[in-house]
Amino acid sequence: MIARKIIHIDMDAFYASVEQRDDPHLRGKPVVVAWRGNRSVVCAASYEARKFGVCSAMPAIRAERLCPNAIFLPPDFPRYRAVSRQVHEIFKRHTDLIEPLSLDEAYLDVSENKTDLPTATQVARTIRQQIRTELSLTASAGVAPNKFLAKIASDWKKPDGLFVLQPEEVDSFLLPLPVGRLPGVGKVTEEKLKHFEVQIIADLRRMDLRTLEGRFGRYGVRLYELARGIDKSEVIPDRPTHSISAEDTFEQDVLLTEMEPMIRRLAEQTWAASRKESRMARTIVLKLKTSEFKILTRSHTPSSPPSSSEELTSIALSLRDRVGLNPGQRFRLVGVGLSNFHDLEDASVQPTLFTGSGSSVSDNATY
Repeated sequence: MIARKIIHIDMDAFYASVEQRDDPHLRGKPVVVAWRGNRSVVCAASYEARKFGVCSAMPAIRAERLCPNAIFLPPDFPRYRAVSRQVHEIFKRHTDLIEPLSLDEAYLDVSENKTDLPTATQVARTIRQQIRTELSLTASAGVAPNKFLAKIASDWKKPDGLFVLQPEEVDSFLLPLPVGRLPGVGKVTEEKLKHFEVQIIADLRRMDLRTLEGRFGRYGVRLYELARGIDKSEVIPDRPTHSISAEDTFEQDVLLTEMEPMIRRLAEQTWAASRKESRMARTIVLKLKTSEFKILTRSHTPSSPPSSSEELTSIALSLRDRVGLNPGQRFRLVGVGLSNFHDLEDASVQPTLFTGSGSSVSDNATY
């Protein structure tokens, strides 16, 4: 079977780079895109700010401590969204198979391309050059036989880099990587895998399918495939967002009354992620998992979508009152989410803040 040719494009420090491009006085300086305040989180940080440890989704107050000389700018999402559309117009010159992940990254399937370039590498190189020449911005790209490998590859030579993973190079590239590089492997799953003496992907590949499925359910099958460089998911143009959420598993089970700090932090993370979406979420969801592993959710759809992080947090906290379990019940997980997304033109209110947007690998494809 002929391997697909997938490109993952990731704009470099997108929001901060747009600000630096449009204001020459900001170039070469540490720029942090965020509102100031105790409850604000960082939307983006320039590479000058990242040298101090500042990163996206970090509390803004911590970013100020890490980089006292940073220039804080409130985000201008209508402008970022307009630039994102210009980037996507460049993508469309090469393929119609474009799956946006956010305003600043997308998958492209260039197994066949519109410009008759002979390799996916040349397509990626051309796209990056067009972005640089026409928009005065930089993008990093990963080229690989499937989506998950392309996404890892795009991060390999950031910023302003291109990394190409040929099908015959997959094993030598993949096997030494820590399992945390696999999609869906967070801290909790990583800790579980350590109990099996699994730290790198080569260790994971030695586990058989039955064991993985028994320990991790359906995700065990996914882990089995990823460890072998298999990703059957297709590039789906205009895939609509159904939900955005952030959740955390506690080291020790906690009472409902002890959750407020966690809910506030997760609401901030969810809000920050939602700002990249071009559609508006109408429903707020609180997810809980009891110490007995029972999952329950509570949701609320207000007459107007939440217009700030504080409003989202307030609604999420109020949903605790609707749980209705014994006060002594303990929980092992909490999550805050947004769902019920609608296009902006379909919304009943004027939007002010939601303005963002298997087979094995073969060795007979030239990248």
